[in-house]
Amino acid sequence: MPDLGFRITGAEPAARGLTPLLHFKLEITSTPSTERIYALILQAQLQIQCPQRRYNDQEKEKLLELFGTPDRWGQTLRNKLWTHTGASLGQFSGRAETVLPVQCTYDLNVIATKYFQGLETGEVPLLFLFSGTVFYAGPEGQLQVQPIPWDKECTFRLPLEVWQLMMERHYPNSAWIALHRDVFERLCAYRRRHGFATWEQAIEQLLPAERETNAHTGA
Repeated sequence: MPDLGFRITGAEPAARGLTPLLHFKLEITSTPSTERIYALILQAQLQIQCPQRRYNDQEKEKLLELFGTPDRWGQTLRNKLWTHTGASLGQFSGRAETVLPVQCTYDLNVIATKYFQGLETGEVPLLFLFSGTVFYAGPEGQLQVQPIPWDKECTFRLPLEVWQLMMERHYPNSAWIALHRDVFERLCAYRRRHGFATWEQAIEQLLPAERETNAHTGA
């Protein structure tokens, strides 16, 4: 069976995606280079390697919901699953390139989005864990089928600005929040009663009251 190697060489937003979509450029090498691979069905699990970077004080405050207070990070700062993706390749020998598409969301209830939103600058360390099936030519040219070994992996440091620029392109000067339906209905009723034209106006009206409540309670 050919020995496959994997390397992420870059990442960029899809040029014409209707929704946020990242394309990770994947280079695949096969040893020996003369061995013919008929097809490759590839799956990849993406994990965010949270312990593999430094965090400033502002980032630590924003990530409080994910990891707790910084004094607990020795126990709570662990890799987080981001998503799964995959690709299929046709015949090649020695080397091939493909793209791993990753659908993104601005839903702040999603752990990965909450993590990205909590960062200000730098890079996001990622771990790609590969699996799948390889179809290749045997010693006499006969078709052979084998699973990709589970120890195949690679790392990549995604520049945070790539994610930020992608989200700004799709949701300029915006952010998402999800509410329970009963809370949303109360907010709708509040907006109608006061005749606010936008959701921002309704929420802005509520924020001063929240600040006053915090001042009285010492929160």
